[in-house]
Amino acid sequence: MIDIKLIRGKPEEVRENLKRRQNPDYLKMFDELLKVDEQWRKFTTEINQLRAKRNEVSGKIAAAKKTKKDTKKLMKEAEKIPEELKTKEAKLTEAEQKEKDLLLRIPNLLHESVPFGKDDTENVEVRRWGKPPKFNFEPKDHVTILQNLGLFDTETAAQVAGSGFYYLKNDLVLLDLALQRFAMDFLRNKGFVVVEPPYMVNKKVYIGMIGDPTDFSEASYKIENEELYLIPTSEYSAGALFVDQILDMKDLPIKVCGMSPCFRREVGTHGKYTKGLFRVHQFNKIEQFIFCRPEDSWKFHEELQKNTEELYQQLGLHYRVVNVCTGDIGAKAAKKYDTEAWMADGKFREVGSNSNVTDYQARRLNIRFREGSGKPVLGFVHMLNNTAIATSRAMIAVVEQFQNPDGTVTIPKVLRPFMNGKEKLEKLKD
Repeated sequence: MIDIKLIRGKPEEVRENLKRRQNPDYLKMFDELLKVDEQWRKFTTEINQLRAKRNEVSGKIAAAKKTKKDTKKLMKEAEKIPEELKTKEAKLTEAEQKEKDLLLRIPNLLHESVPFGKDDTENVEVRRWGKPPKFNFEPKDHVTILQNLGLFDTETAAQVAGSGFYYLKNDLVLLDLALQRFAMDFLRNKGFVVVEPPYMVNKKVYIGMIGDPTDFSEASYKIENEELYLIPTSEYSAGALFVDQILDMKDLPIKVCGMSPCFRREVGTHGKYTKGLFRVHQFNKIEQFIFCRPEDSWKFHEELQKNTEELYQQLGLHYRVVNVCTGDIGAKAAKKYDTEAWMADGKFREVGSNSNVTDYQARRLNIRFREGSGKPVLGFVHMLNNTAIATSRAMIAVVEQFQNPDGTVTIPKVLRPFMNGKEKLEKLKD
């Protein structure tokens, strides 16, 4: 959430930033927040005045009793104060809850370098690497290729779990695991601590990590009769490693490589590409996550992007990077890059996102830092997350970019050591 002190001190600056997101609901919520905050401050002042009055009257009663003066009038005055306090405190509690709810829904402030645009068609290309493959045959999509090889089955999965699920078979399972191991080894060499986190988080963590908490029920799976949610990415459980803790500045940055399956209900989103492995309910992902000092977060945002690009370059995959525009960026990000891989229909599609969330999540989860034990708290850490490899989408890129005329797929050289030296995905002989 945004710092309420910043909102109070620079309301017009915050309002102008929110306007860039082109969502009038945010501005309505912001205006409502200012009114509620004004009420909160009013009730706080009145409560403090009543408490001071209570102490004053109590003192007068005590003094009157010592001098054996009549205290009836003072006693009547004192009797009224508790009821007045109770009424004011109830109004304060109501205002506090409204303020908290609104702060949780208002998005992060955008960095000045985020391009203005209405939707993902107006994201700005930053760079691209490699060239699209040249085929002397009509290239196929990954679903056709993998089904022809007997490595991918959605029909049986639909009978077992519903649409948006799949069975991977034989060497495609090994390819999935190889991508994970390749990314983990790479990040370990970069100083990341590899973590396999809980696959569920509680409501406090979920609301702390998500953008607008009113959206979570549509995007995620909740465990029935439990305040637990299946993680849509290991960002959620990795980001919650230090809830309610004060970190020592000398230990920053803390770099985490999260390895987990991810669970999402968003499959079938209207107008989105949903073919095969691209938008599914369950997939595996290696996530990069950093906790750092505020002044370092933009440096690390670029470092995280460089890591992802190095991975895709070593895989030999043609990709591009886009700076996500104001109309497409999520609520919690101050700035976001998307890495998009080239696919066989000639289009680039997202295979990973890199977000600097600044202190938006840390403020919700109360993750702060200081310069040594016993020293004053200096502020909230900044938190960043970036996809290293989402294996479902990376496999699409591998299969479609490295397909061969005979229907096989050449496995990138860097993955072969993790696949017992196998060079191609091919149909097993009967």
